[in-house]
Order: sequence, then structure tokens, then C-alpha cells
Amino acid sequence: MESRIKELLKERGITISNLAEQIGTTQTSLSRALGENGNPTYDTLNKIAKVLDVDMSELFKSNGLSLTCPHCGKEINIKVE
Repeated sequence: MESRIKELLKERGITISNLAEQIGTTQTSLSRALGENGNPTYDTLNKIAKVLDVDMSELFKSNGLSLTCPHCGKEINIKVE
């Protein structure tokens, strides 16, 4: 979910700090909520979706196949040929 939100932010030219300000929280709190062990509330996700002008379900979509590395937390994209 975090990578999808970052993708949507980039498409719209919005920074994570701008998003945090628009939803009434700090950048630190937002990053923590969206991070690997985070647990954002329904209200937070709803506010994010409104700022990004998408349905909340759009925040959970994934483009292509990817996995999160259990060691470093980075996203690994998988290409199927």
C-alpha cells in the first residue's frame, strides 16, 4: 500500500509532507502509519484517498507483481516472461 500511495503522490506532484499537512498530521506520523509495521486507520486512509482524488480501494492496488524483501523491506518487482 505504501508504494501505491507514493506512486499516486508522484503522479500528482504531491510530497509526503504536503499530504500529511492536508490530512492534518505530521510527516513522521504518516510515514509511521504507512510503513511496513504501520496500521493506518480507516479515517486516515479515507483522507488520503480524498486528497489524491481516488477511491480508497485504489490505495491497495498493485501494478504488476512485487514482493517486499523480508530483510531490507525494499520492494522487489517481478517480471513474468
